[in-house]
Amino acid sequence: MSKADLDKKPFDVARMFDAVGAKYDITNTVLSFGQDRRWRRMTRERLGLKPGEKVLDLAAGTAVSTVELSKSGAWCVACDFSQGMLAAGAERDVPKVAGDGMNLPFADNSFDAVTISYGLRNIQDFELGLREMARVTKPGGRLAVAEFSKPVVPVFGTLYKEYLTRLLPPVAKLVSSNPEAYIYLAESIRAWPEQEELAAAINRNGWSGAGWQNLTLGIVALHSAIKPA
Repeated sequence: MSKADLDKKPFDVARMFDAVGAKYDITNTVLSFGQDRRWRRMTRERLGLKPGEKVLDLAAGTAVSTVELSKSGAWCVACDFSQGMLAAGAERDVPKVAGDGMNLPFADNSFDAVTISYGLRNIQDFELGLREMARVTKPGGRLAVAEFSKPVVPVFGTLYKEYLTRLLPPVAKLVSSNPEAYIYLAESIRAWPEQEELAAAINRNGWSGAGWQNLTLGIVALHSAIKPA
């Protein structure tokens, strides 16, 4: 089994997720106590997608998030640099493309909206990733970033840190095909920018008006922004 380090070398991250794919969806549902389904729905609703629009779902993994986005009637493509993850979602009937978030295989101004869920944190240079997402989005297009963040209730934040440190690893051993990856998950969440800091990074990398909505007391923050026209 493999675990990436916080330097997030692309090959190491891709190899780690290749080993996770087989049980990725069920592991996420267990570890989030079923909240992952609600978070996906809220991401779709935040984008305000319309039938016929073109949407990029970056770091889509097994494409479960892409299927949720497709409920809007928009044309949605799943993109991930882990071919093992895409293969694990082969039965999901949405377009799939292997691609690196720092060098997306799409033309400028291709999409009406772009979203990334729990994947921005895994891009080695996430600010370059934000610029790449802006490059492939049409002027006036929308961005939604769902990512783990800082709980906003202090007591709950303390309990959450204990969960990441003490409970998540043994639970992952029971349900994941690569439990070591969830040690990386906990480490990368603790090292990730807080809500306001991430909004500032979004605004200085090709987007404007970034704001956020805290989900589940801030375990997840749903950031959104617009590409200037």
